[in-house]
Amino acid sequence: MPHTITCVELHADDWARLRDIRLRALTDSPHAFGGTFENESAFDEDKWRLEFQKQTYVISSVDGVDAGMMYVENLQGDFGATCWIGGCWSDPDYRGIGVMRSLFNYIDNHSSEKGWQRQGLGVWADNLVAINSYKSLGFTFAGEKMLGDTSGKYFHHMVRDVPRD
Repeated sequence: MPHTITCVELHADDWARLRDIRLRALTDSPHAFGGTFENESAFDEDKWRLEFQKQTYVISSVDGVDAGMMYVENLQGDFGATCWIGGCWSDPDYRGIGVMRSLFNYIDNHSSEKGWQRQGLGVWADNLVAINSYKSLGFTFAGEKMLGDTSGKYFHHMVRDVPRD
């Protein structure tokens, strides 16, 4: 049975919706993010609202259930990126049906007005599922892998230009 997948940009008044899906992501895939459930579950409403001053948050819903998320930060980044994408996650119950692709379609469709024409992201070098997903969306490696944090983990930069019709 086909699913209805929709994407929306969240705003500060949607802080609880962002909190709920972000905490689900941190519970499901703590290895994939820089933050921790313990730290972010302690954020109060004001702290969650502050997040919207730095980034644009996009949520993908499947049949009305929030199933995927990402943020986009405008910046002049490495390898010519005009934006940085982070916090990408899809609910395991909805993987393989186009949730992540729908999020990238959303940012591609808004790339001209938002300045998201060359997209960059970082991915842990051992997260092969995510790397393969990003490759399928047109991302390529940029530069050498780099030490990402004090745990000794390495990450890759990946970039892509918005596909043209």
